[in-house]
Amino acid sequence: MRFWTAHLRADAEPVLVREGFSWGALLFGPFWLALHAAWIPAALTFAAWVLVQVLAPEPVASIVCLALALFVGLTGNDLRRWTIEHRRYLLSNVIAARDETEALRRLLSARPDLAGRFMPPETAR
Repeated sequence: MRFWTAHLRADAEPVLVREGFSWGALLFGPFWLALHAAWIPAALTFAAWVLVQVLAPEPVASIVCLALALFVGLTGNDLRRWTIEHRRYLLSNVIAARDETEALRRLLSARPDLAGRFMPPETAR
């Protein structure tokens, strides 16, 4: 079981963010953050990576870049949540589910008022 946080805003679809470590964030760092529209954390992470590569001598630069990648892997989803909150989304629910589809289904069963807002009326139950 994984945990997901559901973030809601009146004029938008719910956003689900998984809790915990992200392999995508570890491997792709600022590009993964940019893919998830976390522009400020992506820019800061990329800038830190460039500064380390330019200013630090080679053995130190590699170690610091590995530490930065591990940090982004550990906090990537939290950085996404921070970005979502700054877009005026509110944390609504914490959901335990196997995958994102099941988490969305559980959110809609807990909050049936959301189904009609972002799903076609024939599929909303």
